[in-house]
Amino acid sequence: MADYTATLHWNRSGPNFVRGQYSREHTWTFDGGLTIPASPSPHVVPAPWSNPAHLDPEEAFVASVASCHMLTFLWLASREGFQADRYTDSAVGVMTKNERGIPWVSTITLRPQIEWSGDKRPTSADLDRLHHQAHEECFIANSIKTAITVASPS
Repeated sequence: MADYTATLHWNRSGPNFVRGQYSREHTWTFDGGLTIPASPSPHVVPAPWSNPAHLDPEEAFVASVASCHMLTFLWLASREGFQADRYTDSAVGVMTKNERGIPWVSTITLRPQIEWSGDKRPTSADLDRLHHQAHEECFIANSIKTAITVASPS
């Protein structure tokens, strides 16, 4: 159906690579030309070998899930004649250890706040149904085993 690409680039810097004393800062470049500075989370690799100002893979993962859900939700809402004006989500991913003791992002909680206008407004039941359907149809949610929940949809 489609291919999606990302180019990662890293150069060694730091006093001793074999002792783990090197910067993990790198860049992500996408097909549209956007380059994003990236780094591991300082929760995973402490400074100075990480940069908390850069995007880390765990944050990108949470944003990917939240973005896919939002885009699917908005498409579904528009098809039903609901007019959304603003959608804000403060999504949170939680890292835990699996049964083998390996860290993984086990849960992501979406916290969408949506502003509506127009004559037709969704009910609470409509919102629950739309969020459920968005989760079922989201490409990213269908690609992962992380549990995704929607808290207090509005």
